[in-house]
Parts: sequence; C-alpha cells; structure tokens
Amino acid sequence: MDLELSSADRAFRDAVRAFLDAELTPELRQVGRRMTSVFCDKDHSLAWQRILHARGWAAPTWPVEYGGPGWTDIQRHVFFAECARVGAPHLAPMGLRMVAPAIMRFGTPEQKARYLPRILSGEDYWCQGYSEPGAGSDLAGLRMRAIPDGEDYVLDGSKIWTTHAHWATHMFCLVRTSTEGKPQEGISFLLLPMTLPGIQIKPLPTLDGPAEGEQEINQVFFDNVRVPVANRIGEENKGWTYAKYLLEFERGNAYAPGLMHMLRKVKKMAALERADDGRALIDDPEFRRKVAELEIAVESLNATELRIFSGRGAGKTVGSASSMLKLAGSETQQAITELALEAVGSYAAPFVRDTWAPTNDGRAGPDYAGPVAPAYFSYRKTTIYAGSSEIQKNIITKLVLGI
Repeated sequence: MDLELSSADRAFRDAVRAFLDAELTPELRQVGRRMTSVFCDKDHSLAWQRILHARGWAAPTWPVEYGGPGWTDIQRHVFFAECARVGAPHLAPMGLRMVAPAIMRFGTPEQKARYLPRILSGEDYWCQGYSEPGAGSDLAGLRMRAIPDGEDYVLDGSKIWTTHAHWATHMFCLVRTSTEGKPQEGISFLLLPMTLPGIQIKPLPTLDGPAEGEQEINQVFFDNVRVPVANRIGEENKGWTYAKYLLEFERGNAYAPGLMHMLRKVKKMAALERADDGRALIDDPEFRRKVAELEIAVESLNATELRIFSGRGAGKTVGSASSMLKLAGSETQQAITELALEAVGSYAAPFVRDTWAPTNDGRAGPDYAGPVAPAYFSYRKTTIYAGSSEIQKNIITKLVLGI
C-alpha cells in the first residue's frame, strides 16, 4: 500500500493547514493542548464545531447527501492527522460519529430530516444511554423498561457512566421492551430529549476531575418518563442490531493521528525534563526504548487503519475489525499516558481537582505538566467503555479469527 501523498493530496493538506492556522483561536489551541480525555468540554467543542460547520468540514465521514464534504479516505486521514498535529479540540462524538450513522442507516425520512441537520450544526448535543448498574460489558442484561402506553413508551430505570448527560439536549437510549426469548431480542432503540419530565441527572465525580460542575460522567434516572413511539429507531425489539452497528463507529475510529500527537508531546516533555545525572530524560536509553516501542505500535496501527478505512469508499463497513482498532488504540492510549507520567515525575502530583480547568491550572511546575495526571486517570477507563478489552478479544477470537 502506497502511503505517500499525491500532489493533489499534498495540496489538500496545505489547504487544511492554512485553515487551521487561520481559524484556530489562541483559546481553542490552549484548550486542545490541555485536554485530558477523548472528550472536550461542551462550550469549546461546539465553538470549534461551528467554525468547521461554516466551512463544511464538521462531519468528514458523512455522505455528501447529508452534509459531508465528499472527501476521499486519504483526505479524511490527512484532515484528522493535521487536527491532531496542532492539537485542535475534539468534537463530541456521540452525535456526529455515533448516533448519526445509525439514523442514516435505520431512521425514517422524518427522523433523518429532523435530527441530522441539528447534529451537524451542533444545535442538538447528544449523550449515550447504554450502560446500567449491573449491565455494562454484559449490555444484553439491561433492565430499564419501556412499557407501551398508547402512542408512548413509559420509561423507568436508570443509565450510568453517561458522558456529558448534564450538557446533552438528547439521548439515544437502549430500553427493554420485551422479556421474551433471548435478552438481545427484547431491546429497542429510542431517541429522546433530555428535558422530558421525570429525568434526573446525578453527577459522578471521578479521579481525573475536573472541578465540580464540569464533571464528565453521570447517572441518569427515569421515573415514569413518556417517550413517543415515533422516536424509536427501526423495529421494536430489534435495537440490539442497531446498537451493534453504532458500536462499529464508536470503536472503529482513527486512533493513530491522535496517538501520534500524544507521543510527540511526551517526547517534548522528556527533552525538557532532567534525570538525576543532569541529562535530558529523552537521552536515557531505557526511556528511549519505551518511546521507540510505542512509535512502532502507533505506526503499525496507522497502516492498519488506512487499510481498513480504505474500504469505506467502496461501501464496506468496518465490522468486527473495529474491535481490533478499539483494543490496540485504547491500550496504546493508556501506555502513552503512563509514559507521560514517567516523563514529568513529581510535577504530576499533587493533582488538585478544585483548581483544574481546561484554561486554568493553579499548581506549581511547568505548564505542560498540568494535564498529565488528569489525563492518566481519565485514560484508565478507555479499556472499559465501548466494550472492555476482554470483550474486544472475545469478538476478535470469534468473528475475526473464527475460533
């Protein structure tokens, strides 16, 4: 596979660089540098999305008929790589990259017309209602009931680990509509506004912070919440099929561009930090070995992603290969944050939750050390959400290796 850019792709890369240089404000650049998660806070994420949307670049993977830019696979890869190179803030994935493809594939014409333009513009901001207490990796065990009542479903139960529920305007939600047959056969897929009566959101503070009121995850409680049947995606009791399709997009992302950026930051930190003998940490042979191993892992993943994503242009889905990307990508993310922690040493502690924010960090030490500890804590969960590493290995064994 030829990984060299053609003259046309180089021209596209230069156009992307010029756009980023012109449109990324100093504040957005600072927020991007200080991100400690795959998620950015809502205000800055939407600010960047509005800029991209005005240029027609908010949804690089969307088909043209729904507002996508019509890029080739290589152009999409170049765009993601350039955004990662300059540390642009991440856009919230739940709408653009997760529920939108499911609506495109399984939604009614009315649902597509209602939701897709508002997802693209950022007017609707989504969260994911999958996991429950007692039903996470074993998602088929979910118990939140949706009882038909006329033209509505009545929802009772709770969802947990719900990222950005406190900011979301809408949720895509898996609910149990039948207890007959296999557990997977009684699940339906609903779209619902977060302003419905009976919804209560409880914050779940985590070790990575940030300060109170800006937390990332929540538990959401549903008490006699009425959702129109018209908000259901596809057929009743077929939600498991739609959820699996959506998970291909949640898991099968391009990890390599972001990982390259993370590793470059670690190398810069190590060039500035000094070992006990006064040498730059990057000159320590053992540290350089760890960096080299991760560079090889990231480059290998990059080549794999290019190969897998090249089929999208021909209409192929990522399928079970998304589990390979999720497994390799999330475990490499963790390894890089561990190396960053080693690079900055004692400057990573103490981590003071009450002073942390994307644009402010009150601790002593170099500015680049500020995000290291919260990023380390945040990335502990990457091998759990969207299906744990153990689940991904089971899928790879069965569906990829055929064992």
